[in-house]
Amino acid sequence: MTRVVAQGTFDLLHPGHVHYLEDAATYGDELHAIVARRTNVTHKPAPILCAEQRRDMVAALTAVDEAHLGHPEDVFVPIQRLDPDVIVLGFDQHHDEADIAAALAERGIDCRVERASGRDPRYEDELLSSGDIVDRILKQRGSDCDGAREGQR
Repeated sequence: MTRVVAQGTFDLLHPGHVHYLEDAATYGDELHAIVARRTNVTHKPAPILCAEQRRDMVAALTAVDEAHLGHPEDVFVPIQRLDPDVIVLGFDQHHDEADIAAALAERGIDCRVERASGRDPRYEDELLSSGDIVDRILKQRGSDCDGAREGQR
């Protein structure tokens, strides 16, 4: 059985995330998704949703066999525990395949590193980025967000 690991922030789940995980699943028989902890997300704004909620959303996807929370300090700890045959990076993730492969080798983790394919929008106004979703919310609702939310309570 070929075990695959995909990892990411998965904040504000969108079709780009679904495509990434479905593509990653094609690399093996069992897909494990590692959801980054807020403390490890340093390359972009911190996630809006808590790690547990993001993990639960990812776990609900058909392509994912099991979703795990990342380690709060060392991103390689869950990878060592899962012992994958393949790690599939998202097509737009900032990680370099060669750097990841070298870091895995240093830790004695023997697995391939692959890059998932990208996905183009399928219709006008489809958003494939959590940042774009946040930007649209702020543009369309702006300062009304707080007032609208208060009225819903």
